[in-house]
Amino acid sequence: MKRSRWLVSTFLAAAALVAGPALGQGGVQDGGARAEEGGVMAKTELIPRSVLFGNPDKAAGRLSPDGKRVAFLAPVNGVLNVWVGPAEDISKAEPVTNDTHRGIRQYFWAYTNDHILYLQDKGGDENWKVYSVHLASGEVKDLTPFETIPGPDGNPITLPDGTVLRPTARIEGVSERRPQEILVGLNNRSPQFHDLYLVDIGTGEMELVQRNDAYAGFVTDDDYNVRLAVQMTPDGGVQYYMAKEGGEGEERAFEPWLKVGMEDAVTTGPAGFDKTGKVLYMLDSRGRDTGALTALNLETGEQEVLAEDPRADAGGVLAHPTEKTIQAVSFNYDRVYWKILDPAVQADFDYLKTVADGEISVTSRTLDDALWTVAYVLDDGPAKTYLYDRGAKKATFLYSVREALEGLPLAKMHPVIIESRDGLKLVSYLTLPVGSDTDGDARPERPLPMVLNVHGGPWARDSWGYNPEHQWLANRGYAVLSVNFRGSTGFGKKFLNAGNMEWAGKMHDDLIDAVNWAVKEGIADPERVAIMGGSYGGYATLVGLTFTPDVFAAGVDIVGPSSIVTLLNTIPPYWAPLVEMFTKRVGDHRTEEGREFLESRSPLNFVDRIKKPLLIGQGANDPRVKQSESDQIVEAMTSKGIPVTYVLYPDEGHGFARPENRMSFYAVAEGFLAEHLGGRYQPIDGDLEGSSIQVPVGAEHVPGLADVMR
Repeated sequence: MKRSRWLVSTFLAAAALVAGPALGQGGVQDGGARAEEGGVMAKTELIPRSVLFGNPDKAAGRLSPDGKRVAFLAPVNGVLNVWVGPAEDISKAEPVTNDTHRGIRQYFWAYTNDHILYLQDKGGDENWKVYSVHLASGEVKDLTPFETIPGPDGNPITLPDGTVLRPTARIEGVSERRPQEILVGLNNRSPQFHDLYLVDIGTGEMELVQRNDAYAGFVTDDDYNVRLAVQMTPDGGVQYYMAKEGGEGEERAFEPWLKVGMEDAVTTGPAGFDKTGKVLYMLDSRGRDTGALTALNLETGEQEVLAEDPRADAGGVLAHPTEKTIQAVSFNYDRVYWKILDPAVQADFDYLKTVADGEISVTSRTLDDALWTVAYVLDDGPAKTYLYDRGAKKATFLYSVREALEGLPLAKMHPVIIESRDGLKLVSYLTLPVGSDTDGDARPERPLPMVLNVHGGPWARDSWGYNPEHQWLANRGYAVLSVNFRGSTGFGKKFLNAGNMEWAGKMHDDLIDAVNWAVKEGIADPERVAIMGGSYGGYATLVGLTFTPDVFAAGVDIVGPSSIVTLLNTIPPYWAPLVEMFTKRVGDHRTEEGREFLESRSPLNFVDRIKKPLLIGQGANDPRVKQSESDQIVEAMTSKGIPVTYVLYPDEGHGFARPENRMSFYAVAEGFLAEHLGGRYQPIDGDLEGSSIQVPVGAEHVPGLADVMR
């Protein structure tokens, strides 16, 4: 069961700072004078960055459909690859892929039970290719072997900056009813639109099943029939079209079916079909605030609400693997809980609650539903995965994501509800240094330096659970606060739409209100508050230092846009069908009035207000927030003599996927924050080894950085 991919835009999704495995960095030391003087933090073990931000030991465990084998991600020579082994003994697993640079992060089983499918891009450019691995022979096949997109003259399309457009593939359908084939969306004909292809995973043979010259996406059923087409409307809403009977590919006709207004567009949409294909499951906020999970009978028009919560949108869905009946639905306000709909799984959940602590997530199921893999998510420890035998009601431990975290002084994450100045409830998460809150009331004994850690998106959210950045910062002596400001998803359409046209406006007011709350509650020292984030969180950092320059002592911007106008002018071509969503929720860069508004919300135009230290991290291949976004604000600052430290990675995109690059950036950020907030730090030492890091400007502003860059 999956929601249509276009529904929740990946636009400005949080920077992919994926945390992962220990690479054995040496020389862990206390920061001396920068340690909290006389406080308990000086006595707490300094957790190495390698433990927090290296690759995981094992992750993303998935059962084969027949239950005989388990696949998971694990390093091979420091690079994440897919491993496969017998379900009864994963110690016998062996790697089946051989990525040697960036690592694999998206994979799944084919229903043949003999193939692993995975996606990979080059250097973070997000021009994904789809590959299959035949487990018996080891053969790896590129299922989307296209390198360029031809223009009308037959030559590859080239952008004005010299970039040659490359196609990007999407997995649109995987079904047990068609085990040898998958549906792939591919823009190898037109850069703006993805055609649908039926692809044989063994031979690589491709068949066009839907030509696309107009739509943001399609909804298909388990027989790979194209059932719906999706198109944005000029007012920022969505028009769904129903496929007419007969016709294939470019001959298939569609007729208008359902129009969803802008206010419901993100919280209403298809989630999949039942076994018969006659019932469409939907997330639906029409007539209510939060998105409920519903079942719509396409023949009678009757719609039944299956599960809803007045505080939060429906989230994860547990559907029977072959019957497609909805068995449970998760909701996440401040913590995740499951609403059980099918009594057949009630005993399973009752038992699983007794196995281990943490929030339960069923991560895979066999086709006969006899075996599950189940993950337990904690806030102060690594996630643990178990193999669950439903018949025997027995869960067997498979692995811990990061064994090196076991027994370390990790901090608890506290959900807190902060009220904005206009009365909105901001679900937030606070982490305090171990030992700073002896009575456990989520208030330290004395105010601490604090880092406001802002999520990306902005149409995304922060959640409870193990967060490597929270643990890292808390271990260094900082309070850490993450805020679901208006515009964040998961809290209903009123909260989401309250963020429309409010970049650098009320969305930023929410962040300032959260800082003021933390100061009032005795959590934060008002003179030592930093702001940090990736993507939209990076933009919020730049807004913080330009629009509210007296609030923050320092800022860390990771792949954040500096000008909304230049950001929207350089979106990837395949986001063009979604442009109305951006213009109605952010601002219209196509009109003079819209550009004037967006310029008034762009930090680039206010660099002369910056008076606090700034660190910027950027991937050169970022297709969402181009390198030019960071280049232009760095240039503007240096031309005015305003100090800035700029860290650039030529082999990264929208976030830092390679562990060597992650390690180097966090080493730089740690020294930067210690210099300006007074926390503890682990010297950079060898943490730049193997990284592609470049520091075009400002290495001298971070302790030890200039020396190691020589």
